Amino acid sequence: MNRLDTKQIMEIIPHRHPFLLIDQIEDYEPGQYAVGYKCVTYREDFFAGHFPGEPVMPGVLIVEALAQVGAVAILSMPEHKGKIAFFGGIQKCRFKGMVRPGDKLRLETKIIKQKGPYGVGDAVATVDGKVVASGELSFMVG
Repeated sequence: MNRLDTKQIMEIIPHRHPFLLIDQIEDYEPGQYAVGYKCVTYREDFFAGHFPGEPVMPGVLIVEALAQVGAVAILSMPEHKGKIAFFGGIQKCRFKGMVRPGDKLRLETKIIKQKGPYGVGDAVATVDGKVVASGELSFMVG
């Protein structure tokens, strides 16, 4: 297994606090897949307004976390070192559960297509083995 801590993740992708949404990578294969985690705490900035008294992680941030994990898979390839992976689109996205403070969000993105700088990742987010979000994320490396 190829593990990465936060410092190592920041050597691969350009995201920083407060927008770095992954805490660790459990395993990855450059250009193939990455599996990471976000440990969701009550102290996340977005919980102040989403929603007061009923904290729920915004779905768009779950998708962004999945994209960041996919970016680790793509940008860890030697030919993409120092580049940025930009969103190209989101297809077949579904939200099936809520993410709350105290949850450990498992994020897995498999690269299913890649041609030149363009590609698509199949992404699934789970909490305690239950799918909370899934979709296909397209990207462009620039």
